[in-house]
Amino acid sequence: MSGDAKHDYHLVDPSPWPIVGSLGAMTMLGGAVFWMNKDYGGFFHLPVNGQPWIFFIGVALVLYTMVGWWRDVIRESVVQGNHTPVVKLHLRYGMLLFIASEVMFFVAWFWAYFNSALFFNDVSIGSWPPAGVITLSPWHFPLLNTLLLLTSGTSVTWAHHALQQGDRKGAIQGLMITIALGMSFTAVQAWEYAHAPFTFGFNHLALLPFTDAAHASLAAGAGNLQAIYGSTFFMATGFHGAHVIIGTTFLIVCLARAIAGQFTPTRHFGFEAAAWYWHFVDVVWLFLFACIYVWGAGPITVG
Repeated sequence: MSGDAKHDYHLVDPSPWPIVGSLGAMTMLGGAVFWMNKDYGGFFHLPVNGQPWIFFIGVALVLYTMVGWWRDVIRESVVQGNHTPVVKLHLRYGMLLFIASEVMFFVAWFWAYFNSALFFNDVSIGSWPPAGVITLSPWHFPLLNTLLLLTSGTSVTWAHHALQQGDRKGAIQGLMITIALGMSFTAVQAWEYAHAPFTFGFNHLALLPFTDAAHASLAAGAGNLQAIYGSTFFMATGFHGAHVIIGTTFLIVCLARAIAGQFTPTRHFGFEAAAWYWHFVDVVWLFLFACIYVWGAGPITVG
C-alpha cells in the first residue's frame, strides 16, 4: 500500500471515483441528447425523448464523484498525512495548469467578441454594437459588481494572511465576507440579465416565426448576424458568472473546513487553491468590464 513507500510521492490507493465520474459524464451526454431531441422518433421508442431525468442522473453522479473524490483527498492530507512537500508542490502545479486552461477558455470568448467588434464589416453587421442594439450602461450595476469583486479580493487576501499567522477567527471572518460579496455579485448579475435590453440570440425576436423579414436570412440558413452582440455578451459574462458561483462554492467548503479546524499555518493548500481561483475570477471580470461594458458600450445605454 502507499503507506509502505519509502519516497516522497503519494501513490494513491485504488479508487472508484474515476469510473464513477466517467459513467456520470457519459450519462450526462446521453441524457442531454435525449432531452434536446423531443421530436425524434428513434431511440428504439424508449420513453426518453424530451425527458431531462437521464441528464440529471448524470449530473448527480458527477456531483457525487466530486464530493467523494475531494473528500478522499482531504482525508489523505489531514488524517493520513500523505501530502509531503513534494505532493503539495505538485498539487500547486496542477492548480496553476488548471487556471492556465481556464485562461485559454476565456480567450476564446474574448476572441469571438473582438472578431465581431473590430472587424464588423467583415461579418456584415456594419457597426459595433450592431444597429438597434441598446447596451447596458457600465456605470451602474456593472460598476457595482466591479467594486464587489475587488472588495472580495481584499477580504480573501485578509483571510489568507490570517491563516498564515494562525488567526483562525480572522480567517473565518474574511471567508464569510468574501462569500457574501460573491453571492451579492451573482444576485446583481441575475437582476441585470433579467432586465437586459437585448437577448442571447434574436434581440426580442426569438418568439416570432422565421417567416418575418428580420429572420428571412436565418430561415435560409445564412444566420442573423445582428444577434452576435447578445451571443458574445452572454457567453463571456455568463461563463464568468458561472465561475463566480463555482468559486463561491469553493470558498464555502473552505469556510466549513476552517470552522472544523482543518487548516493550519503550514497546511492550507485547499484554501490557497480557492484564493488563486478567486483572484483569477476577479482579473477576468476587470477585462470583461473594460472591454465589453466600457469599450463596447453603444451610443444609447440603459442602466
